[in-house]
Amino acid sequence: MDRQLLIICLLTAAINLIGTLAYAARIAGVRTRRIAMSFALFNILVLVSRTSNSFLGPFLAKRIENRIKTGGGDALYGDFQIVLASATLAVAVGIMLVPTGQRMFARAIGYFQQHRSTARLVLRTASPVGLKTIRQQLRPPSLVHLRNLGKERGVGWGVLLANCLAQALITVGVLASLYAGYLNPEFRVTASQLSAVINGFATILLFALIDPQLSVMTDDVVEGRISESLFRRTIVWISFSRLAGTVLAQVLLLPSARAISWIANYV
Repeated sequence: MDRQLLIICLLTAAINLIGTLAYAARIAGVRTRRIAMSFALFNILVLVSRTSNSFLGPFLAKRIENRIKTGGGDALYGDFQIVLASATLAVAVGIMLVPTGQRMFARAIGYFQQHRSTARLVLRTASPVGLKTIRQQLRPPSLVHLRNLGKERGVGWGVLLANCLAQALITVGVLASLYAGYLNPEFRVTASQLSAVINGFATILLFALIDPQLSVMTDDVVEGRISESLFRRTIVWISFSRLAGTVLAQVLLLPSARAISWIANYV
């Protein structure tokens, strides 16, 4: 693995790790009863994750140009599979860090409630004291919680499958559109712009089906209609469906790239 590919993989991993840990903010909101603040924190992290995804484009585009120039275009598919594998690994790590994340976010919510400054919160997190706090909050998943995953999930399989599909499309969107440009170099620019269609559909799917379900469940926890343990299990299952989505992205990469390549001819 060369340095350029390593940078792309690290950036991809960071994006997916942040996106996975963002779910822990919802658990922290339920525990602290600061629902609005936890949603704001969740939205900030999701915005950072999904916006950062667009920064992958220039790195990947440059790699395609270099591969074409040096005659190594056939290796691009393997490169993209490695990038997707880094996303899967990051989501798996993020799931393991959910217990740590919910404790960190609970502390962050309390700090923000006191000081009312996002800048101070960020600086505090990056300070030696903040880094020490993060180390102190490290917790592995509880064996009791792992055994309880077989109990009621809180959401149906339809929601989990929809989240899996949406996460797969978001993960593969930029990569497939750029690879489509390699497959159809005559309309390379057109193909690269079609990633917005894929990501836009996935984002609508998330905000129309997934987020309302979690929002309703959050209200139910606050009002005492469901337990916090059920809500935690739901978040873990949603995270698992995100993990499955990154695996599905491997399957969708080539078909999506070919579809985008074909569509580019008729846009």
